[in-house]
Amino acid sequence: MTPVTILQTFDSAFSVRFSTMNTMFQHINQKHYLYALGLVVPWCIYRWYKGSRRVTKKEDKYVYITGCDSGFGNLLARHLDKQGFNVIAACYTEKGEEELKKITSDRLATLHLDVADSKSVEKVAALIKTLVGPKGLWAVVNNAGIALPSGPTDWMTIYDYKNMLAVNLCGVIDVTLSVLPLIKKAKGRVVNVASVFGRVSAFGGPYCVSKFGVESFNDSLRLNMAPFGIKVACIEPGFFKTNVTDTVAMKNNLRQLWKRLPQDVKEDYGPDYLQASIDMLEQRFNMLTDGNLMKVVYCMEHAISAVYPQTRYSAGWDAKFFWLPAAYLPTSIADRLFRGNAPPFKPKV
Repeated sequence: MTPVTILQTFDSAFSVRFSTMNTMFQHINQKHYLYALGLVVPWCIYRWYKGSRRVTKKEDKYVYITGCDSGFGNLLARHLDKQGFNVIAACYTEKGEEELKKITSDRLATLHLDVADSKSVEKVAALIKTLVGPKGLWAVVNNAGIALPSGPTDWMTIYDYKNMLAVNLCGVIDVTLSVLPLIKKAKGRVVNVASVFGRVSAFGGPYCVSKFGVESFNDSLRLNMAPFGIKVACIEPGFFKTNVTDTVAMKNNLRQLWKRLPQDVKEDYGPDYLQASIDMLEQRFNMLTDGNLMKVVYCMEHAISAVYPQTRYSAGWDAKFFWLPAAYLPTSIADRLFRGNAPPFKPKV
């Protein structure tokens, strides 16, 4: 037998063996896919069934909601009122109270509340204690919040940060602590409205800072209250068309911030930066904002009325498929992504 013949024989044998092993691995992989599918489908059905169960005796349960003048809070108050809950709707303005009373049942009670004022928070908590009696409070929804001022960090002052943190973070903490003993009685719920920008900081200013704080408070509260039977949930909406994302207000905010800047900071950014920021803001908001606010309201309602609520709710397609995945990117890649979507300019040397 010649060397060439020997090599051909070995090559033929290896080819057959390799082909057999490849077929075997393909068969095993197909089995693995079927096993995985067999596990995923029952799990999805179980999760759907578990999430579909709702609490009973809604007519005996009181729900306290902040920020009910407009937006998510207003829609949630009306939605829960229709479902039979006893809603305590806290509004910042008298107009908000009056308009909400006109379109809801007699069960719904409205109260004036400034979440940044501890005296106002204490006063409302005392009224709620009298209202709910020994049954306690089933749920509090910390929905009140503001989004302005917003802009580059070096356009801000410490007072801009303090004012927003007083509402978005300290207000959430103050309201929660004021009624926590009542929630313990009912073994109820705390629902905190944060944002996807509590998971990823895509722009400057105090808004992301405040929402990161809400996320942290939410997590620590959830761990501390679990032994008492209290469930704590966090709502993380994406971009929705509310007063918070009103483009007219946002553009006016940028103009006001620019106007008060020292001349040297304006020169750092250049004369065209303001208009470029306004144009990009309008373009991005028109592209991303979702007009269906009920996507967020349904998440809130599930956190309140489900027997087994989730710990987190991501509302909106942009939140699920862009912002939250972006939060898990390596920092260098995320930074490049967000800088690439910022208004272009050449800093002054």
